[in-house]
Parts: sequence; C-alpha cells; structure tokens
Amino acid sequence: MLFFLTTMNLAHVFKEEAPKSNKNPMTKETVMAIKAHNHYEFCCTNHILNSLDDNLYHMYSLCKTANELWESLEKKYKIDDASSKKFVIGKFLKYTMVDSKFVVSQVEEN
Repeated sequence: MLFFLTTMNLAHVFKEEAPKSNKNPMTKETVMAIKAHNHYEFCCTNHILNSLDDNLYHMYSLCKTANELWESLEKKYKIDDASSKKFVIGKFLKYTMVDSKFVVSQVEEN
C-alpha cells in the first residue's frame, strides 16, 4: 500500500500536517493549499479503505484522517507480524536434531 500511495504521490498526506492559516483574511495561496491538502487527504483515505476487506472497511472507515487510518492499521498489523516472527524464532531455537531420523523427515515435521 505504501508503494502504491507513493506512486500516486499521496504518501506525504499521512506524514505531514494539514496547512493552517492564522491570518483572518486568508490569502489565495493558503486557500489553494488547504483545498489541495483536503483533496489529497480524501484520495489517500479512500485508496487505503478501498484496498481493505469489507469486514475491515467497516471497522476502519470511522477514522477521520488518512494519518489516523494509517497509524491504526500499522499498529494492528505490525504487532501481528512481530508476534508471528517471535513464534517462528521460538520454534527454531527449540529445534533439535535426532540422529535416528533422516534430516529431511525432521525438517518436514517442523
């Protein structure tokens, strides 16, 4: 997804803040910057949501910004990935070879 958003020139949306104006009569450039950011935000959020499974879509469609959506997905799936890697490493560290069996059959068992 990150690669896709980068090729679509949308990856910057969840990495930076929305432009704000402290001036009361906003300049034309500020208004254009805010409109552009809102458009990129809309596109980025909907590209991410569109790639999700229907069950996940309903859970994550409540996120208000692309940054919030990206961080919640990243937190969820990086934790799952880390725990599965720990499981595999744990199996590897507990693995012992037995002289009475062929090597290939031992590897296939684990």
